[in-house]
Amino acid sequence: MTDTMVSPLEDLGYPLVFPVDEGVDGLDAPEPSLGVAHRTRVRSLGGMQKEALVTNSATGTTWRLASDEGEYLEGEDIAPAPLAHLTTGMVSSFASEVLTLADERGIEVEDLTLVQDNYYTMNGSALAGTMTAGALPVDLDVEIDADAEPQALRTLVDDAVQSAPVSGLIHDVTDSVFTLVANGREIDPDRVDERDGPTLPDPIETFESLPRDASERDPPIIHRTGATTEPLPDSDEAYTSGEGSSLSADQDRVLHLRGTCTVRPDGTKHVAVELFSPIGTVFEFISDEPSGRGGAGRAPDAMTYVAAGLGFCFMTQMGRYADIVDADLSAYRIVQDTHVTAGVRGDEATPAGWAPVETCAYVETSEDADFARELLDMSEQTCFLHALCRSDPGGPDVDVVAR
Repeated sequence: MTDTMVSPLEDLGYPLVFPVDEGVDGLDAPEPSLGVAHRTRVRSLGGMQKEALVTNSATGTTWRLASDEGEYLEGEDIAPAPLAHLTTGMVSSFASEVLTLADERGIEVEDLTLVQDNYYTMNGSALAGTMTAGALPVDLDVEIDADAEPQALRTLVDDAVQSAPVSGLIHDVTDSVFTLVANGREIDPDRVDERDGPTLPDPIETFESLPRDASERDPPIIHRTGATTEPLPDSDEAYTSGEGSSLSADQDRVLHLRGTCTVRPDGTKHVAVELFSPIGTVFEFISDEPSGRGGAGRAPDAMTYVAAGLGFCFMTQMGRYADIVDADLSAYRIVQDTHVTAGVRGDEATPAGWAPVETCAYVETSEDADFARELLDMSEQTCFLHALCRSDPGGPDVDVVAR
């Protein structure tokens, strides 16, 4: 990119994340089927850049977030990759649940650090229709300094991981459901399951009505801090890097991200996400739970990041598949609903739950209806986070160090 070129995200003039004023129309949330629901609206902006609006049913608040990809997908690297949002949400969910349950049990936590490694796979041929994403078990290292015996802290962490809302995504096996709208006309999907209920409104007008005066926080909620220059030493994983490497029509690779979460003095969580495979950029995030759930709503909550990551990842696969098969996809958008349990209540740890993800996909293309159906099928098949929905990879494999 030359000095005179401005990417679509930069042209909008927004910070990477900001809360949306309540006066913006069309930002309703679904009625929750479990504890809390999020409605995520995502639109493509050009290349691999996307923006999302995530509305929380419990609070009514909406956050606008942005996503991009690195050189491995020929992106501009302006904003975090989808999986970085998911890693942030997952590790923040675990951290928040540890702190909530510790408070319920009268354990004072002086210091807490979580290091989480997420792994995914991509195998097969896009042209042959066999390319499929997979999710591998999560590794979680927890260092905790608290006024309790080591065994009590181990029990605390295990119970918190079990009841953290994000654990429902890891362990509940659900098939996502879809509505497909191509060029303004609803068409029946092919291999994916069809969604029940009326089609949700296309979010394009909501995006276009966003105010243009959003300003960056100081310090920023999300910012880029550096680059991951090499994979971890002594690793036998199928690491990949290089410009356009993730656009290959045939793939056999492992993706690896690491999120390091610490709790700041004001109670918010700071997460640094490193992308080891494909080698990418380090982004830092701030997360804060809503009032009444251990926070003050100063940044997106954990499950808002999870919902955004899931929507962004699916959208990336749509653009990626169209690129691989050299098909026209001039614009694409989704409205995606996720439902999850709200986390621990009282001193008991209750297993988390996760409902099937519901997505309305809107595509604009000069290709025929069969392409639109294939686009939807392959996007679900190659989405790392839909793979997490439809499988139970096991874990997290938790290691606790009591200081």
